[in-house]
Amino acid sequence: MGDRLKEKVAIVTGAGSIGPGWGNGKATAVLYAREGAKVFAVDSNLLAAEETRRIIDQEGGECTVYKADVSNSQEVKAGVEKCIEIYGRIDILHNNVGIIEVGGPVEISEESWGRLFDVNIKSMFLTCKYCIPYMEKQGGGAIVNISSIASIRHVGYNSVSYSASKGSVNQFTQNIAIQYAEKGIRANCVLPGLINTPMVIEGLKNAYGDVGVEEMIKERNNRCPMKKQGDAWDVAYASLFLASDEAKFITGAQLVVDGGASCTSP
Repeated sequence: MGDRLKEKVAIVTGAGSIGPGWGNGKATAVLYAREGAKVFAVDSNLLAAEETRRIIDQEGGECTVYKADVSNSQEVKAGVEKCIEIYGRIDILHNNVGIIEVGGPVEISEESWGRLFDVNIKSMFLTCKYCIPYMEKQGGGAIVNISSIASIRHVGYNSVSYSASKGSVNQFTQNIAIQYAEKGIRANCVLPGLINTPMVIEGLKNAYGDVGVEEMIKERNNRCPMKKQGDAWDVAYASLFLASDEAKFITGAQLVVDGGASCTSP
């Protein structure tokens, strides 16, 4: 256990994992707790959030779980108010919720385009809308939004709605960073590259045809300059840095975590 986030309160959305193993939100919630934060773990899947809480409890940390659809304004507002009721403040807002869909504008339906944008960017708008006023009253806070290198380049398969939504995350974050810089509220993005997580495996099965999960992982590993994908802990440690006071003079940044992939052609 460390103290890089000692006495801080962190809301982590998407704090559960879609399947066995470590997703980005789950790893980040556990890491924040290990570094002293009181974690308010939000997920639409309460059982997944409870698994994260059990890990934190077993390690001697503190965590409260809350079920919410973060694309729903009323549920987000109620969740933020519950966090304030329990902990009295919000020092860190970590926005991790995201979904992916493979395809271009012809293949993707209008309904799924709207749903993806609701989950990937509207959710961040809503959490910031209700958290920032509390951060202002406190005199500061840190917002960490999970984007993707798909926001700045093609990644080898077509995912137009995902890429567009993540591009929106970058500019949304930079606007907040500038608007609230004088008020001590920092906002930064983490841009993961090829990361081996349950959500990625589930979301990209169709992009790789019938090759199977093991072949998909092998192909993605080979596309990384390091010849191995990153994992959820790589994203978690980058997020920890941006959430901590070590990054007190960093705002509006896009921290790429991709093993060099964005330096190469897709």
